[in-house]
Amino acid sequence: MAFWVYLLRCADESYYVGHTDNLELRIAQHQSGDLGGYTKRRRPVQLVYSESFGTRDDAFAAERQIKGWSRKKKEALIDGDWERLRLLAQRRSPSA
Repeated sequence: MAFWVYLLRCADESYYVGHTDNLELRIAQHQSGDLGGYTKRRRPVQLVYSESFGTRDDAFAAERQIKGWSRKKKEALIDGDWERLRLLAQRRSPSA
């Protein structure tokens, strides 16, 4: 079974990060407002990034990591700009 971390762009241009074992169902739940919470007030949402993992723990760890990222870093991930992502990560490190 695959587990997914996903990133949504909300109608107010904010981002939401989550994880699930059924990506299609979860996106539909966000879109319909069935989940309540953050995305219900910011619909419609658009899936802008997803990645599969072998375990729920790995997907959850990726979710927690991405949630802590800056907007610029999330946008580099969405764009698949690995060089920009690397540079943004270096700026935050204590030795940079």
